[in-house]
Amino acid sequence: MKFDYLIVGAGYAGSIIAERIATQLDKRCLIVEQRNHIAGNAYDYYDENGILVHKYGPHIFHTSNKQAWLYLSQFTEWNTYVHHVNAVIEGKQVPVPFNFNSIASLFPPKYAERLEALLLENYGFGQKIPILKLRETNNKDLKFLADYIYENVFLGYTTKQWGYKPEELDPSVSGRVPVYLSRDNRYFQDKYQGIPKQGYTEMFKRMIDHPKIHLLLNTNYKDIIDDIKFDKIVFTGALDDFFDNVHGVLPYRSLNFDMKNFSKERFQSVAQMNFPNNYDYTRITEFKHITQQKADSTTVAFEYPCEHIPGQNVPYYPIPKSESHEQFDKYLKEAKKQKNAYFVGRLADYKYYNMDQITITALQKFEKIIAKNK
Repeated sequence: MKFDYLIVGAGYAGSIIAERIATQLDKRCLIVEQRNHIAGNAYDYYDENGILVHKYGPHIFHTSNKQAWLYLSQFTEWNTYVHHVNAVIEGKQVPVPFNFNSIASLFPPKYAERLEALLLENYGFGQKIPILKLRETNNKDLKFLADYIYENVFLGYTTKQWGYKPEELDPSVSGRVPVYLSRDNRYFQDKYQGIPKQGYTEMFKRMIDHPKIHLLLNTNYKDIIDDIKFDKIVFTGALDDFFDNVHGVLPYRSLNFDMKNFSKERFQSVAQMNFPNNYDYTRITEFKHITQQKADSTTVAFEYPCEHIPGQNVPYYPIPKSESHEQFDKYLKEAKKQKNAYFVGRLADYKYYNMDQITITALQKFEKIIAKNK
């Protein structure tokens, strides 16, 4: 069978572009996915206890981009959900990102008030201050606070997550979870926040349910590429793999999840509990908070960061270091030489994307490149 487009990967990037090609260009697509399911790392399923879980860790959709929200809303209704995260610090549960409520939970009232006043005086209400920037302060009390947060919240979690100290990584890492000068305990402040009512997998099913979209699971595209006919390829996999690792294997961080079911309605007070210190795992996720499912038991995931071993575990996070970016740039130069090949996605772009970011990136890739070359 002849296809107009071969699309490698059935996650956000591949599925969105396939939907666009089929509905907007009326072209035939073959999606080839090496896993046994669609939806990429957003894949969810019902476990043996009937609890809807996210196989690859918690996925919370949040965006301030109306286009991303409206696009995905074609394929799902949403349950309103606002994500809250607590961290266990000195035996207490405090909101993360670290905010005024966190300060009030950990320090004596008068000192907490002093710290809050100093933060407002120096930075202003509602500001989000990266912890490494806060550590640059010359104020003695703020320096104490910055060092306290760094040592008790950021250092342990970051070192477990990445295998590196914060100073060894790009500044973008410390910027992802700043100190928030507010009493807003929401983890995200985006305008649109929600979870697909029937789950992410069902949303993806609807997205690619089109007569011009064909799907092959459990298939490595390299095993069939010589046996099928196609005009163009959209590649959403690892860019180093596409070029047979000619410039070496790009480094990633991976994760292991230990799923456990408990015969109780709730395991913890919020969906996500972070453990910066004292434990090998970084966080525990309880999925029923997220999905709003009603059930007598509950399933939680203990999350353990680990080294990525190609072919053995999932490449989750590109390592945010200058050496990694330099290595990726070599592959990017190779990609630009390709004709009739388009590269997009977390692995192809070697970039951590939130779900709304990859939605917009895929839509833009379709508009700017694929539609112009139809």
